[in-house]
Amino acid sequence: MKTIFDKSTRDELVARINKLDENSSAQWGKMTVYQMLRHCTLWEEMLLGKTTCRQSFLGRLVGKMALKDMMKDEPAKHNLPTVPSFRMTGSGSVATAKADWISLIGEHDHRENTGFMHPFFGQLTAEQAGRMAYKHIDHHLRQFNS
Repeated sequence: MKTIFDKSTRDELVARINKLDENSSAQWGKMTVYQMLRHCTLWEEMLLGKTTCRQSFLGRLVGKMALKDMMKDEPAKHNLPTVPSFRMTGSGSVATAKADWISLIGEHDHRENTGFMHPFFGQLTAEQAGRMAYKHIDHHLRQFNS
């Protein structure tokens, strides 16, 4: 499975992000393209260790079992629940939001691949984090036909 820690995979994802514009519409879900870009930027900040979170109570109960299903080599399912702190509202500049997200993705070029604490799945290894990051980005780009 692809990982965000692979340069060619990051390049592919950035090319897909660059295809998005103000007119991109979701095939499922409630987010606008701007909200999705902000959501993914916050997720990337979490992966990079710029923000931290704690695992939810429900996640502590079933997170590890759900992680096994999420790690399968297939696209993420549509309409999965969003962690409340990652739900976005409002509007803004799509171009700026894209640039912010792409900049964060570029930080993986010179960062050690480490795991992180996911708010539902719990502590992820570096391998799990890289795969999960790719799946999350791929999921939202597919959501907007990119």
